[in-house]
Amino acid sequence: MLLAKVVGTVVATRKEASLDGLKLLVVRPVNEDGQAAGAPLVAADAVGAGPDEIVLIAAGSSARQTQATDKRPVDAVVMAIVDSWSVGGETRYKK
Repeated sequence: MLLAKVVGTVVATRKEASLDGLKLLVVRPVNEDGQAAGAPLVAADAVGAGPDEIVLIAAGSSARQTQATDKRPVDAVVMAIVDSWSVGGETRYKK
């Protein structure tokens, strides 16, 4: 799992039929301080995340383990919206 920030959306009017109904988001991984830490990627949204939210994403075969993405050709999924995180007892992020 990775922490990431929702930075955009993807609209694709023509796509594989099994992707119909999935919202696609552009997410950018972040580090433990909430700073950008990697290239953006497209993830299927399984939880109703919105712009600028911090989320947890899963990638690879794990991305197909949610109810929303089961047996669908996705390589990344937003599977949680983060409320807060702490490192070493110090709160680094709070929604």
